[in-house]
Amino acid sequence: KKLLETLDLGVLSNLEESRAKKELQEALHQLINDDKTHPISLEGRKRVVKQIEDEVFGLGPLEPLLHDKTVSDILVNGPKNVYVERHGKLERTPHTFLDEKHLRNIIDRIVSQVGRRIDEASPMVDARLKDGSRVNAIIQPLAIDGASVSIRRFAVDRLNMENMLGFNSLSPEMAKFIEAAVKGELNILISGGTGSGKTT
Repeated sequence: KKLLETLDLGVLSNLEESRAKKELQEALHQLINDDKTHPISLEGRKRVVKQIEDEVFGLGPLEPLLHDKTVSDILVNGPKNVYVERHGKLERTPHTFLDEKHLRNIIDRIVSQVGRRIDEASPMVDARLKDGSRVNAIIQPLAIDGASVSIRRFAVDRLNMENMLGFNSLSPEMAKFIEAAVKGELNILISGGTGSGKTT
């Protein structure tokens, strides 16, 4: 609240991101220094600055999960239930949104980045994040227990044929066949269930 009183976030959004982040950090450090009633440790300061930075420039509580390379899927079922999939296993995270309004603001930010909208007339939307991750979001009246978001992430390190042979995903004969089909410019149909590796 104090930050909003001292800094015009609208002006920040018009600046280059690195400069805007610097101005935000300076304003936050000044506010923390001025507040003598609630002293914060150095580690606490870093955490506060990072969380507010994520809120202003990123996707709030989802930001640390998006930077975690072990996370393959992020699932949000209402503001208080955020799950991730790591190595094929689903686990609940301590990350939460303040309330339904906070979650809706983050969803609006995601869809507006790709020129889409989500509202009661159009309560479901598919979009992509800057890194190519696929996002699906639904809100009321489709969502019963609060807005839901699913983010399917793509691996940062792309697999190549050598990796797939090493993982025994295919045999050397299959690899030669695919190589010949690509070089021969044949049509190739790729099918399979969700998460079976079609994009790879």
